[in-house]
Amino acid sequence: MFLMLICRDRGPMESSAGPAGGEVGQWMATMDTAGIRVAGGELAPEAEARAVRVRDGQLQVAEGSVLDTGGALLGFDVLECEDMAEAIEVASGHPLARRHVLEIRPVPS
Repeated sequence: MFLMLICRDRGPMESSAGPAGGEVGQWMATMDTAGIRVAGGELAPEAEARAVRVRDGQLQVAEGSVLDTGGALLGFDVLECEDMAEAIEVASGHPLARRHVLEIRPVPS
């Protein structure tokens, strides 16, 4: 299993990379039907995040993200792939790979 993070890419994007909304929906439907995409979705803005800690038995809740991403974390997908090579192949077919960066991490079983 792999976690695919969709992150805003501040570098140059493909000149042909236009709006991808409908294409993303088609990709999700295809991956869902194939049993590859287990879960996923768009993330709310960082301002809506809450950071939760328990220190010395006391609950601490802070508003906002603890990650210094500058709003770059846009969404995620959980992929059921045999290996990293398959996960890379799946990610390379995602329409947002042409305009953002997709980070793939194995989820240990």
